[in-house]
Amino acid sequence: MFDAALRHVIDPPLNIVGAKIAKLGIPANWVTVFGFCIGLAAVPLIALEFYFAALVLILINRLFDGLDGAVARQSILSDFGGYLDIVCDFIFYAAIIFAFALARPENGVPAAFLILSFIGTTSTFLAYAVMAEKNKVSTDIRGIKSLYYLGGLAEGAETICVFVLLCLLPDYFGIIASIFGGMCWITTATRVYAAKQSFGS
Repeated sequence: MFDAALRHVIDPPLNIVGAKIAKLGIPANWVTVFGFCIGLAAVPLIALEFYFAALVLILINRLFDGLDGAVARQSILSDFGGYLDIVCDFIFYAAIIFAFALARPENGVPAAFLILSFIGTTSTFLAYAVMAEKNKVSTDIRGIKSLYYLGGLAEGAETICVFVLLCLLPDYFGIIASIFGGMCWITTATRVYAAKQSFGS
């Protein structure tokens, strides 16, 4: 929901740092993979209930997720780079929620519900991107991307906010996960409706 608006704030500093990284000859895909590995390192920390340390790694992961695109924009956007970025993001999102299920047994059901909800948002996001490419539909409202980015109530910025809340308020995991899962299903429904409007019957 807030991703498009935040682009105007976060893109300028990311582009400056991204240009410096690109000048060092570091490929954008390396930035993606390195950030992904840092993010996955938060999983055992959450499982052991070292929530603050995990939060630091989560935020570093999100920083690298922004930097890889900034580095890529200094050259030619790669289809594989866009693919790798999306795959790493979606695995990371699910892994963090899975970690909370590992931390406490009572988190299992709400964690499963939220991961199920992620399936709704990710499948509608990716399926729309495929159809948008087939129909030559494009947009740069979320910056220049390798594939079409369809928005919704629950996007990247909201997911980061939820991860922060979960790390700061782990005792309320069930409530936060259930609310955000509901937001994800609203996003899924609006994306299906958008696809119906854009691509017909």
